[in-house]
Amino acid sequence: QKYGYTHLSAGDLLRDERKRPGSQYGELIENYIKEGEIVPVEITISLLKRAMDQTMAANSQKNKFLIDGFPRNEDNLQGWKKTMDGKADVSFVLFFDCDNEICIGRCLERGKSSGRSDDNRESLEKRIHTYLQSTRPIIDLYERMGKVRKVDASKSVDEVFEKVVQIFDKEG
Repeated sequence: QKYGYTHLSAGDLLRDERKRPGSQYGELIENYIKEGEIVPVEITISLLKRAMDQTMAANSQKNKFLIDGFPRNEDNLQGWKKTMDGKADVSFVLFFDCDNEICIGRCLERGKSSGRSDDNRESLEKRIHTYLQSTRPIIDLYERMGKVRKVDASKSVDEVFEKVVQIFDKEG
């Protein structure tokens, strides 16, 4: 908020759509999430674009977005380019780098109260496999373009936040 960004979580948008009564995508989204797989880009990009359009329609000054958890694979990246090319520029990628076992431990702890169907070891291990196969190459691509800002997310919440603030102070 301090920097004028609207936070949009691809995962939250998908989970909200999954729960929305009458959603044509709800069951499909649930199956992908439970299997630790990536939801088809057409669904995710339409939810992101709708949220961005609604935000800007309510306040035209709100045109900076922090998109959390997207793109997750090459298909996502191509869908973004096809739909958003010329409409939105990617300033930088904020990459929270963390050891797999730390991530699993944190998600299992979160799972005690989150109610998320994917906060279990089996789904988390599938998600890590998907990340290594599909998402990491996208991060590497942005890194080659000089657009990745890396944060060691194994540190404490306060240390991670301090590093994020430093990045946003520099990037705007």
